Amino acid sequence: MNGANGVDREFVGLPSPTMPRASHGSHPCQGLYWKPRGARPRIAFIATHYNGDFSEHYLAEYLAKRGFGFLGWNTRFRGAEDMFLLASALIDIGVGVRWLYEQAGAEVVVVLGNSGGGSLMGAYQSQSLAVDLSAPGRDAEALAALRAADLYVSVNSHPGRPDVITKWLDPSVTDETDPTATDPALDAFDPSNGPPYSAEFIARYRLAQVERNHRITRWAQRELERLAKSNVPDRIFPLFRCWADLRFMDPAIDRSDRKCPACYSGDPARANRGPFGLGRANTLRTWLSMWSLQHSEARAELHLPKIREPALVVQSMADTGVFPSDAKILYQLLGSEDKQLELIPGAHYFETDLRDREHVADLIAGWIRQRTD
Repeated sequence: MNGANGVDREFVGLPSPTMPRASHGSHPCQGLYWKPRGARPRIAFIATHYNGDFSEHYLAEYLAKRGFGFLGWNTRFRGAEDMFLLASALIDIGVGVRWLYEQAGAEVVVVLGNSGGGSLMGAYQSQSLAVDLSAPGRDAEALAALRAADLYVSVNSHPGRPDVITKWLDPSVTDETDPTATDPALDAFDPSNGPPYSAEFIARYRLAQVERNHRITRWAQRELERLAKSNVPDRIFPLFRCWADLRFMDPAIDRSDRKCPACYSGDPARANRGPFGLGRANTLRTWLSMWSLQHSEARAELHLPKIREPALVVQSMADTGVFPSDAKILYQLLGSEDKQLELIPGAHYFETDLRDREHVADLIAGWIRQRTD
């Protein structure tokens, strides 16, 4: 279909090697391919998220206007975060990558990881180079067939879902079934604790966040064992109070140009008590696959060192949920000899000033052309 500003969009719906087209008609893998009108770009991007819909990604039109293809791609888990399994998601991303090479005519494919998609696309690239994920038979075969991309770009990405949720967890929770149960000594929203927060409080708070993650993991493992005795394979459970990163309230921690106090859901004190947090519902297996520090393989530290292709890490300085230290961690982890880190103006999706979107699109386009012309 023809769009505005000289850009064409094409709907792409495809089956996955491990999930066929549904009987009611929808494909597990879906997205929109953006490109200059009437063109067949030699270079194309693919962007995917853990559960968000990236088909109309904010950079798609900007990069298409600059001469590139852009596949905003969704896996079977779009809108289904509570069911996420990493191996299945990577297999579905592979469907989109292969389509770009074999159907769209791309000679160079760039995996673009944005927000949570940074660690996801990093995992895709590393596994396409050397599969080492724990996966059952059919998944292992499909993972072995993944085709590697040529370049890796990270935009406002954190080091992984286990890492980000742990930094956001409220460690003052004393009962996972009761959103009101609180230990005042670890309550970041108790004025007697800050902000500003002391070095002692920060250290104690961070340790307690890690322990909360481990505590949920231990419970999930025990619950799976208990359910198995009754032939129940899994269950869903809620997760309360996940907007409590100290950086949301204290601008002196990980300094940047962000508003403070603030988080992606507005006022962190209010958001932390509401039902709209990160990872608010999970199956037991999803917790272990996506959020557990001990078991999840959805972590940049496991994958970025394996990437040898040229890599660009971009971080906006007014982001309220991903911070300069996150970008520096990703840059240091990358195994690429040709790698670049850029700290630039803008919010998380560069949504507050569209000139920031033009800037980041120019930055990415220029970096790509230097390596492909």
